[in-house]
This record gives sequence, C-alpha cells and structure tokens, in this order.
Amino acid sequence: EVQLQASGGGLVQTGGSLRLSCAVSGFSLDDHAIGWFRQAPGKEREGVFCINKSDGRTWYADSARGRFTISSDNAKNTIYLQMNSLKPEDTAVYYCAASKDGPGSGSQYRLCKYPGGDDYWGRGTQVTVSS
Repeated sequence: EVQLQASGGGLVQTGGSLRLSCAVSGFSLDDHAIGWFRQAPGKEREGVFCINKSDGRTWYADSARGRFTISSDNAKNTIYLQMNSLKPEDTAVYYCAASKDGPGSGSQYRLCKYPGGDDYWGRGTQVTVSS
C-alpha cells in the first residue's frame, strides 16, 4: 500500500525557516516523481517543488526560487522541503504527492504542473507564517 505522510509544519515568523518531511512507504523514491504542493485558503492547489530522482531533474514554482530546496534520504525513504525566508503568502496546507506513472522524462514537470487524482497524495501539514 502506498502511503505518504507529511510533517513538520508549524507557526513561524516572517523570515523564518521550516523543514517539511514526507515519509513514503510502498515504493522507492527512485520509482516515481515526487514533490510538494500547497493550498492556501480560497486558492487553488499549486505545485511548489517536484523531483524525478531517477535523473535528478527538478521543477519548482517561481515563488520557491532561491528560498526552497528539495532533498531526500533514500535510507529513510523520505523527502524534505527546506523553506527559508518565509513570507506570510507562504501560509498554506502543504502536501506531498507522487506520480502514479513511472519516472519518465519530464515526470517532475507533469506532476507539479498537472497533478491528477490518480497520483498518490498524502495528508497535508499546516504552515503558518506570521507577519
């Protein structure tokens, strides 16, 4: 059974940092594109940062540029989203997800830009950035 469990959210002041974790079970991180999404109140869900570990390619939103990084620990089958210089507009529920299809070329882009209901989704973790 595929499961993704996000954790690490919390309340932080503007300019602060958080590291989110996504523990994965049921498949290896190299077998599917995987990434982070967020949904703020009243807004649509958006892809933040996705990676295809089989070729190392990533895709990230403009909002993440220079502030967020994605990493992984294969031994723990866990991916992380390091978020620095947080802003109030980063406040959202953050989710991790993995592509239902294999790690083909461009799969990180497809996952982040065109996620589908067939993809694997975990429960979210709340991130709140106070001004």
